[in-house]
Amino acid sequence: MKNISEQWSDLKPRMGAGAAMVVIGLTGIALGGTVFHLLVALICGVMVWELVGMLRPGVRHVQLQLGGLTGLAVFASIYLPAGFALPLLLAPALVGFGYLARNRSVYISFTVMILLSGYGMMQIRDDLGFGWMLWLVLVVVVTDVVGYFAGRLIGGPKFWPAVSPKKTWSGTAAGWVGAAIVGLIFSINTGVGIQLMGVSVAVSMASQIGDIAESGMKRKMGVKDSSNLIPGHGGLMDRFDGMLGASLFLLVIGQAIGFPYGLG
Repeated sequence: MKNISEQWSDLKPRMGAGAAMVVIGLTGIALGGTVFHLLVALICGVMVWELVGMLRPGVRHVQLQLGGLTGLAVFASIYLPAGFALPLLLAPALVGFGYLARNRSVYISFTVMILLSGYGMMQIRDDLGFGWMLWLVLVVVVTDVVGYFAGRLIGGPKFWPAVSPKKTWSGTAAGWVGAAIVGLIFSINTGVGIQLMGVSVAVSMASQIGDIAESGMKRKMGVKDSSNLIPGHGGLMDRFDGMLGASLFLLVIGQAIGFPYGLG
């Protein structure tokens, strides 16, 4: 019984903090516009603040400067033509390059991913509306939640024990199934076609790649969580790593498939 209680020991704080994040997130998505832009900019700024804290701990002013610069860049980018937004979105990555004596490639890679993902989320909400932003969030959340419970209930071979010892193949595959179901429901209600199931699974995989990438980076830095901001979850980067991968993937692939209009 002790092993079972330990296995689920993080469930209660995860559920409480998760519920609060759902309420805040859904409110921001529903309101859209400037409110959603500010929420995304704040999240991106905090994630870079956490990132710098892991890569160069103890230098708070650098964390605040780069986190603040990231938030401002993300917020301003959505109000500019794409040609002017792109260099603005890359600027915080290059500015931070001079602040870090090591781990520069890690900083640049994750910062660019954070900035472009934030821009992608704002673009989806502004251009495609509440429904498609909700679809993206649901794919990522269902992938994470279904994977969490399936991994603990079913168990089995580990996905990548050296990097993420708790993740199993059963949980990973269950996340794909959950995402496919989300895609099926939205395809029925939007009329875009059954291919949305495949796109949903691909977005699910991209979210898992984002999760794995962050896990690998934390393992390299020797830290368990990106910060301790959220009880039971760690930091914002720990909760939004999947959204980073999913949003960035959709930002790129959406142009190729004409999302969502090319799915019919």
